[in-house]
Amino acid sequence: MPAAIEQATKVLKENNFKITKQRRAMIEFLVGTATHKFVEVTSIDDFMRKTFPNMSHNTIYRNISEFANLGIVERQVQGDRASVKFQCDFQHEHHHHFICSNCGKVIELKDCPLSPEITSQLTGCEVTGHLFQIYGLCPQCVNLMNN
Repeated sequence: MPAAIEQATKVLKENNFKITKQRRAMIEFLVGTATHKFVEVTSIDDFMRKTFPNMSHNTIYRNISEFANLGIVERQVQGDRASVKFQCDFQHEHHHHFICSNCGKVIELKDCPLSPEITSQLTGCEVTGHLFQIYGLCPQCVNLMNN
């Protein structure tokens, strides 16, 4: 079993979730398609409904939501489009991304931009989370655009 699938199933088990054939199929799909880029939730829904025709949309979306809450996937919403990406690093969940606007490739950023200069402006506030993403073109897409 690939390490990524093993890590995800371990997280599910540790949180008292059963490893059903549907959950395993969803994890395998995510590992195969959403490791280095965000994938629209509708494409996950399409795959799951083709693989398990009697599976409801609600069950699929509930599982995606549970995966996000457990840190198995990372969520992103742009306008009315929701997408997810398989977790980059289960040991260091807090990280940020560069996302190529052309091909969708995701590059993990090691540093966090949330600085003391920013948090010092939030006197009396309790920060419970934040998102930081940079959009642009990856080197391959820059080369394609310039040729």
